[in-house]
Amino acid sequence: MPYSVEGKLVVAISSRALFDFEEENRVFEKDGEPAYIALQYARLDVPARQGVAFPLVKKLLAFGPGRVEVVVLSKNDPVSGLRVFRSAKQAGLNIERGVFTRGRSPYQYLDPLKANLFLSANENDVMGALQAKVPAARVYPESAQAASRHADEVRIAFDGDAVLFSDEAEMVYQRDGLDAFTKHETANALRPLPPGPFKPLLEALHRLQSEKNASVKIRTALVTARSAPAHERAVRTLMEWNIAVDEAMFLGGLDKGEFLRSFEPDFYFDDQRGHVDSARAFVAAGHVPFGVANIVKKAG
Repeated sequence: MPYSVEGKLVVAISSRALFDFEEENRVFEKDGEPAYIALQYARLDVPARQGVAFPLVKKLLAFGPGRVEVVVLSKNDPVSGLRVFRSAKQAGLNIERGVFTRGRSPYQYLDPLKANLFLSANENDVMGALQAKVPAARVYPESAQAASRHADEVRIAFDGDAVLFSDEAEMVYQRDGLDAFTKHETANALRPLPPGPFKPLLEALHRLQSEKNASVKIRTALVTARSAPAHERAVRTLMEWNIAVDEAMFLGGLDKGEFLRSFEPDFYFDDQRGHVDSARAFVAAGHVPFGVANIVKKAG
């Protein structure tokens, strides 16, 4: 029978998100691809250090191959891919599949992989994935990894607008300010927000969370700058989706980093670079380059 990933939580991850290849990447940028390939081959038996998403991947794989599939999706060359697979095996990660494209963007392979999440250090690849309707985030390799202490629990935190939800409300805020945003959300409290790019991942986690007899548990959190009364629309939207998050933080402008330090997620996703910068001082964080806030940032 052919192998199938149907019904599994599928995570596609770049080699730099999984392992700390920053030193090797500097060689690539300074001396070019031949020097990089030679270095990776020379270090074939040297286990790569853990990357920013390593703790998350390790925990997810504990669910077993019947529930979670992790695939390396990398712009690395196949020779460097040898070290990736060998390092994964040495680290006890059950990763058997990978696609290596030697400099070409790999996001077009996300559809046949049926990926629920793509993590990469390359923003253009992440933007391509988001345009292809795959939840994706640019990882920051230098992010903290303090959350790995919760061995029996996968903790994932999400921003709301332009991540779990569309950027519909964020557009109002960017255009007209906080008062207009609050009035808009109060007036539309009973109308569910359209889905954002990370709704499919939250759905997949919810399915995994609902399974019985799992040795690892999942705990999710919504961490948003919304505050009352704008909180109601967010809560009602999740109810309409029939998805429950375990924790919800309506912070109304308070710094997210301190709250994330307390929640200790294995990963946090946000569309605004400022929030990601605040978060990654304490936890592994990824930027979701989606929505009006990122368009405004580029224009500026």
